[in-house]
Amino acid sequence: MVSIDDRMRLLVPTKVTADDKLIEYDMLLLNHFLSVLKDLHGEEMRELVHRCYELSGQYGQAEGCGDPAKLEDLGNLVKSLQPGPAIVIASSLSHMLNLGNLAEEVQIAHRRRVSEKSGGIGDENSALTESDIEETFRRLMKLGKSPQEIFEALKTQTVDLVLTAHPTQSIRRSLLQKHSRIRSCLSELYKDDITPDEKQELEEALHREVQAAFRTDEIRRTPPTPQDEMRAGMSYFHETIWNCLPKFLRRVDTALKAIGINERLPYNVPLIQFSSWMGGDRDGNPRVTPEVTRDVCLLARLMASSLYFSQIEDLMFELSMWRCNEELRARVAQLELRTKEDAKHYKEFWKPIPSNEPFRVILGDIRDRLYRTRERARQILATGKSDVNEEEAFSSVEEILEPLELCYRSLCSTGDKLIADGSLLDFMRQVSCFGLGLVRLDIRQESDRHTDVMDAITTHLGIGSYRSWTEEERQEWLLAELRGKRPLFGADLPKTDEIKDVLETFHVIAELPTDCFGAYIISMATAPSDVLVVELLQRECRVNVPLRVVPLFEKLADLEAAPASLTRLFSIDWYRNRIKGKQEVMIGYSDSGKDAGRFSAAWQLYKCQEELVKVAKQFGVKLTMFHGRGGTVGRGGGPTHLAILSQPRDTIDGSLRVTIQGEVIEQSFGEEHLCFRTLQRFTAATLEHGMHPPTAPKEDWRKLMDEMAAIATEAYRSVVFKDPQFVHYFRMATPELEYGRMNIGSRPSKRKPSGGIESLRAIPWIFAWTQTRFHLPVWLGFGEAFKDVIDGNPQTLKMLQAMYREWPFFRVTVDLVEMVFAKGDPRIAELYDRLLVSPELQDIGKKLRGKYEETRKLLLEVACHSELLEENPTLKQRLRLREPFITTLNVQQAYTLKKMRQIEPDDAPMPRTNANSASAEELVELNTTTEYAPGLEDTIILTMKGIAAGMQNTG
Repeated sequence: MVSIDDRMRLLVPTKVTADDKLIEYDMLLLNHFLSVLKDLHGEEMRELVHRCYELSGQYGQAEGCGDPAKLEDLGNLVKSLQPGPAIVIASSLSHMLNLGNLAEEVQIAHRRRVSEKSGGIGDENSALTESDIEETFRRLMKLGKSPQEIFEALKTQTVDLVLTAHPTQSIRRSLLQKHSRIRSCLSELYKDDITPDEKQELEEALHREVQAAFRTDEIRRTPPTPQDEMRAGMSYFHETIWNCLPKFLRRVDTALKAIGINERLPYNVPLIQFSSWMGGDRDGNPRVTPEVTRDVCLLARLMASSLYFSQIEDLMFELSMWRCNEELRARVAQLELRTKEDAKHYKEFWKPIPSNEPFRVILGDIRDRLYRTRERARQILATGKSDVNEEEAFSSVEEILEPLELCYRSLCSTGDKLIADGSLLDFMRQVSCFGLGLVRLDIRQESDRHTDVMDAITTHLGIGSYRSWTEEERQEWLLAELRGKRPLFGADLPKTDEIKDVLETFHVIAELPTDCFGAYIISMATAPSDVLVVELLQRECRVNVPLRVVPLFEKLADLEAAPASLTRLFSIDWYRNRIKGKQEVMIGYSDSGKDAGRFSAAWQLYKCQEELVKVAKQFGVKLTMFHGRGGTVGRGGGPTHLAILSQPRDTIDGSLRVTIQGEVIEQSFGEEHLCFRTLQRFTAATLEHGMHPPTAPKEDWRKLMDEMAAIATEAYRSVVFKDPQFVHYFRMATPELEYGRMNIGSRPSKRKPSGGIESLRAIPWIFAWTQTRFHLPVWLGFGEAFKDVIDGNPQTLKMLQAMYREWPFFRVTVDLVEMVFAKGDPRIAELYDRLLVSPELQDIGKKLRGKYEETRKLLLEVACHSELLEENPTLKQRLRLREPFITTLNVQQAYTLKKMRQIEPDDAPMPRTNANSASAEELVELNTTTEYAPGLEDTIILTMKGIAAGMQNTG
């Protein structure tokens, strides 16, 4: 029998490379895990895992030399498992894939460190997907940019990373924390100066953490609340982001010094900003209520004041100097005149500070007010009121920064600038970035909900139904009200629960400090009136500092109409005066991809951005694009560096907002080195895009893309929306129906309880196809588009190949789909069809698999590749390491779904209660009401989590 270790050794290349470390790390972790498995479940279970791995490896050997019959053998083995062993097998493989991911992360960090030591940026592949800040500066200087130009560009650049709670993080927080400790142990083990005793202790710690992870229940037994999601998201600030931000900014200072700029970035430069949707995104999530929004804002303020309080105490120990300037001495004298009662109130906590330690006096006053700020937030969060007066707490970030600036100026003026540029500068940068609210919360609501409110108001006023008015009539009435001062409605307005929820959300915005909030996002926005309604409701609910209103254009038709809509909006004098030359627009990658397919959505998003920028320039407005990207390719995901550099010219211009969703939060901020790389990628790529814009497409390229997009859209929609049997096939052939049982998010998987693909959220739509390794939403439409324009026209193929070589957008689009094909396996999708799909629908899958193969061949032809991932052998090797584990989970999932759905294709016609004869709506009802045999539900959830870990994507 070929063991897991033996197979991994076979994958080690003949020539020793840095990737050998990945094999070494993988083998170490897996040996620990298999030892734990044997200790807890016996040698027989360990051998069973080995047998599954062996069969899967023989089935899927590289270069098409595998034995397809082994898949059947694996299926027979899986079918014979009792519920207990089935759960252990699924859990074991899931843990092994997670450990493999940890090994990969440590290996990547190791490669970066080796590269930095040698003064390089790694191999060619890493250069394509990484954005090293020092190398970016050097590259820009080679292109003719001066050091001062780079410095000035950085001072005006802003990247706002928006953490969202989309339900794609399938791993529980308890496990993520154990994974973090495993990662740390592994990193320490491979340090050059480790002693034998230290190595033994780390090996023991590693074994302990692997066992603790395996002993932890992987399954969430109840769905998280929005508050739970917010706490999980905010924990990254406490654990990595808080400390990493000043370290990253110091690295920028160091890189600037290397090119001749002997000046630090000002502490208040908004180079990196953080926002959140957790507790504010109510679009289709009934669990996000006004009370939830209030709670998460107060919780974030409590976290911020706690972080500041801890930091200020450390700073007080550091700044023990006695020498200061007269300005600071005068402030100390003022503070010493405070009443004795005030000092008495805090004497039980802190000793009086001697006046010969002036910096500590200033910092001590900040500490006292931070204590009161924290107490006020804690009390209001717990009881709704506080005995701490508002005046005694900080109400704005400027109140913290002003005394810190005073200390900084004093140190600089007395010859201690070196000290000033230490922890004090770091703390000023943290305060400037995070403010009193830690993150700014965006509010998102669907446009129809606002229309409902306005319709209730106009009906109550007796002036007609707002819903039935034309766009012109709506604008005319809204602008008349916005220009006037009279109240629009009173307490007697009849309110449904939905209307009450919308209005109370605006009241919460008015009630809480203005620095709690960022933007108000309107999803499904189609017209200027959608924006004007929110402006009017903010005024009516007495929001003193109105939130900026951001239309979100998602579906293909909305993206096409977006430039005209923005033109109409900017043509309104009142609105132009309101925005003061700045506007933000959000574009959605998920729903546009679900609506038209990846190819057409990508091209329409590209064109839409170009046109929106032209409109903004026409009206003298600075436009910020907000990119609603997901983690998967089907939802706009992909390497950050390439994604930014492939955007159209002039669309970023030093200002970028982008969502960081679900599992991508852990991948971006789970460890300090991951956080550092994330900040570096976004900063460097945004700078490079602005100072060295990407190649603009030629006119004949545009025409060809327009032609192919039309073909791709029709090909995609003819299957997904026009085939009356497709929805039924989709729900049979994938685990979409079982997705909701994972409890990985507070949001329902559908906007509406029933309905077809259009009502399904993009995450479960992508999730279902990712699980079966078919990835249909990503590639469907590509093949027809390529085939139609290439057939009989060799010149078109040459043009496509030139586009791939010379146009970053097109190359990234093709490369990402190629990567998805490398993760796919249509034979696995065929297994799901054979086991789960009724015979009369199996022809749909057969035709789709034919399209899959045709698309793959055409993609390689356009890219001039002889095989998938030809130019990325590192990724190719990583996928090969994971494949046997994933394949076993796929087979186990397919057979478990068959048991759950009671499908027996060989039997006589089944009663209507069985899945293979039920309608799409009956399948939903069947799935949500059925109680399964013991072990089946846990097994299916564990296979989902394991496949998600192996594919490194949930949705």
